[in-house]
Amino acid sequence: MENLLKQLTELNGPCGFEQNVTYFIENYVRDKVDQTRVDGIGNVIARKTGSKPGPVTLLTAHMDEVGFIVKKIEENGLLRFEKLGGHDDRILLAQQVKVLGDDREIDGVIGTLSAHYVKFDDPKKVRGHKELYIDIGASSQQEVLDLGVDIGTPVTWATEAKRIGTEDNPMIRGKALDDRAGCAVLLDVLNNIQDKEFAGEVIFLFAVQEEVGLRGAQTAMTHLKDIDLAIAVDTTAVSDTPEETMDQTLKLGAGTGIKVMDFSLIVQRKIKDALKNIAVEKNIPYQLEVFPGIGTDGSAVAVADKGVPTGVLSIPSRNAHSPVEVVNLKDVEATTDVLKAFILNLNEETEFRF
Repeated sequence: MENLLKQLTELNGPCGFEQNVTYFIENYVRDKVDQTRVDGIGNVIARKTGSKPGPVTLLTAHMDEVGFIVKKIEENGLLRFEKLGGHDDRILLAQQVKVLGDDREIDGVIGTLSAHYVKFDDPKKVRGHKELYIDIGASSQQEVLDLGVDIGTPVTWATEAKRIGTEDNPMIRGKALDDRAGCAVLLDVLNNIQDKEFAGEVIFLFAVQEEVGLRGAQTAMTHLKDIDLAIAVDTTAVSDTPEETMDQTLKLGAGTGIKVMDFSLIVQRKIKDALKNIAVEKNIPYQLEVFPGIGTDGSAVAVADKGVPTGVLSIPSRNAHSPVEVVNLKDVEATTDVLKAFILNLNEETEFRF
């Protein structure tokens, strides 16, 4: 799991430019499923049929990561940019980035005033991203173009995944854990059911463009019909740090989050209870999550077709949408364990009608 997670996070795939991740996953699952395809928007859809009758179950996680896109090239070679997905402008200054040029990745940095200028500036001012710029070491527009960078070139964080913490409490720090950690969970579940009997059919949906409005999942659900139930896997922001807004209701290392509600979805009680009961029965650590500050592809799935009973498993994380997101490997494994047990517990009689 750790190696797979590192592989996935170090792929560069900001919203709308997920090709690296799409084709890595499509190649990874091809020989493990009965059918796989990439749809017109870039979603990977893989189907695996069980040995017994049962429901059609959709498992989904999103492949994209928050990033940026080049909006303007200044005369002196600095790059103005727009956001892809949600960013906090307060963390942008002096961050290392990768500019994904035509034929190579180019190192850059989001510029900032030197500390020597603080006395001439307002130190409390937060400059919005429209006032900032990326420096790739070019000194003219032509040098930028010669490097294979133009208007519309995507940009992402330049962080490498690192293991931190102790041997007994290992964590991963890096970019794009939202939601490559969820993708890793789905791939691990697929690996775990290869030699197992299970009921019905499992559809694995690896979706694009979640961070800019759930677009991949919405598109996929227009042609995925007659799904009986769904589970989305995504990260969620913990509240266990010292800031005054934190309420200590969701903690890193305390187990997978079983969602009750967020701003986009109220989870049907029956499917929430089923996930909780599996965790209790298998002695898998879990937390119940009520967090109105987040939304997932689960909401796009739930309202599709005639309505799909949908649950969400949340991987707790710190520093979300930053270059240094942190997840606990035990929480990732707990998420995998609950999801695998849930799939193997399905049978012909399983139903989650309202």
